[in-house]
Amino acid sequence: MSQHDFTTPTARARGLGSAKAGTEHHIRQRVSAIALIFLVPWFLFSVINAVQGGYDGALDWVAQPWNAVLLILTFGAAFYHMRLGMQIVIEDYIYTPGMKSALLILNSFACIALFVITAVSVLKIWFTAGV
Repeated sequence: MSQHDFTTPTARARGLGSAKAGTEHHIRQRVSAIALIFLVPWFLFSVINAVQGGYDGALDWVAQPWNAVLLILTFGAAFYHMRLGMQIVIEDYIYTPGMKSALLILNSFACIALFVITAVSVLKIWFTAGV
């Protein structure tokens, strides 16, 4: 321990920095990135193959349960990872407190809205495919 270390013993034991959330944010971003390492290649390979069957082939592909679930997981991980990344950019480069708060709220709402739209779209295709 250096002579200028101002963290408390409890903070050192928990591994939290002065903001109390940096480590947790870093871990969440890395976990979502690891999920995307597996989901994005599956997504790209599958979508390329699905669109070769045309519009009806793509709908049939989305309607398969495993594909629908993996699509929702891919979108969820991607939008969550995007939200975390944009949060860091906003916190680091926006200096006006009111603007920073507004952009952080907009960032959260935009990512949630994008996820809901994509998840509902996938679920609609999945549930109405056999009709």
